[in-house]
Amino acid sequence: MRRAAAKAGARAKPVKVRKGGKVAVVLSGGNPRIAKADGDAPVQAYIAAMPGWKRDLGKRLDALIVRTVPNVRKAVKWNSPLYGIEGQGWFLGFHVFTHYVKVTFFRGTSLRPVPPGGKGKDARWIDIREDDLDEAQLATWVKQAAALPGWVPGRPS
Repeated sequence: MRRAAAKAGARAKPVKVRKGGKVAVVLSGGNPRIAKADGDAPVQAYIAAMPGWKRDLGKRLDALIVRTVPNVRKAVKWNSPLYGIEGQGWFLGFHVFTHYVKVTFFRGTSLRPVPPGGKGKDARWIDIREDDLDEAQLATWVKQAAALPGWVPGRPS
């Protein structure tokens, strides 16, 4: 167990990456480290710090979500952008990994068709690789997910 904890700690070491005069802290795997905060600004800071092709994907994801759910609430928590509806909780979050961006629907088992990733009680996800975004399918899932009661940290499902 100690070895696994040490290994997990080793993966989480931040790396500073210089981008256009700014220094972004990126965790191993390429996930930006952004302080917890509510609103669009921290989400945009996260997206701006996403490496390479993932930055463009992050912009496309954010625009698609805003276009599909105009009253969406945004925040960065646990180094991931979250999207939700005020008073209903979070319906979606994404996270950067070395070769893909994982988009998680917190009530994914209620979506049709059910996103392919995951085996937990409620959450399902998709892993998006470069040039692999099906915007029509994602928009359908986003619309469905936003209509469901969202995930609220600390509250039982």
